[in-house]
Amino acid sequence: MKIPAQYSVKEKDNRVRCELCPYNCLIAQGHRGVCGIRSNKDGVLIAETYNTISAMNLDPIEKKPLYHFYPGSSILSVGTIGCSFNCMFCQNWELVEGEVPTHETTKEQLFEQAKQMDSIGLACTYNEPFIWFEFVYDTAKFFHEKGMMNVLVSNGFVNPKPLEDIIPYIDAMNVDLKAIDDDFYKRLCKGRLDPVKHTIEYALKKGVHVELTNLLVTGYNTSEDQIKRLVDYVASLGRDTILHFSRYFPSYKLDAPPTPVEVLEFAYNYACKKLNYVYVGNVIDSKTDSTYCPKCKNTLIERVGYTVRIKGLKDDRCDKCGERINIRI
Repeated sequence: MKIPAQYSVKEKDNRVRCELCPYNCLIAQGHRGVCGIRSNKDGVLIAETYNTISAMNLDPIEKKPLYHFYPGSSILSVGTIGCSFNCMFCQNWELVEGEVPTHETTKEQLFEQAKQMDSIGLACTYNEPFIWFEFVYDTAKFFHEKGMMNVLVSNGFVNPKPLEDIIPYIDAMNVDLKAIDDDFYKRLCKGRLDPVKHTIEYALKKGVHVELTNLLVTGYNTSEDQIKRLVDYVASLGRDTILHFSRYFPSYKLDAPPTPVEVLEFAYNYACKKLNYVYVGNVIDSKTDSTYCPKCKNTLIERVGYTVRIKGLKDDRCDKCGERINIRI
């Protein structure tokens, strides 16, 4: 279903400016913005994929990845097509380029599906949820009113006003902090860093549960200096900020070799000096996948893949020393 989109300004010559994300695309009649799903029809900005989905699954919450948000639970996860970035290493490029079948749904149908599947709520993921703004907003508000959780898995590239409008209905986010260098964003993603940092900082300020993921792309953001500066930025947000490093594998347009294990080890060890909660994904290692008390090192949650065992928590505290843990459970 196609509907008029929000956050637009009509310009001269029947052009329309989309103000949803920091590209602020100026779109001529009959053309689309960078995302590929917001178009100009007779001077009106159109959301072409309002209630269109390309993927729907019941996922472990850890797959988002969210390790400190109702660990061991499952969440109904949906996505559509298109993206505001064009990452050379995209893991879901078929969705981004619309090379997958789609079908329509409604917020009511998704709610009923979530209830039947014993889901804690809805995660908008797989592609970039902010470009799907109108449906994500309407659905998040509906789920919120029904007492269910809303999760966004996002690149964080959105303008301040739409972010402010949707945040009251969002419970948790995993934001992909791709690098700490603007040049990386420009060259490999066709994006910018500062709007992503604003999204992270604003969401944290508003009490959203935020976890960050950094994909370590061999030869592009894997120097010791780059890793240190990224960790130092995350630590500036607070020692309890949750950071996931993820191992890169060749994908889409990038054929650099997989992230060397020694790079992952350096990133993990350095981050653990500055942060209480650090993880390494895309590898099977219960040491770097499990959660420990930052005070007494008691194992709080043991993870092997998506098998989760809560061992040392009493509500949101360590059951040995009583330390409060940054977790929702």
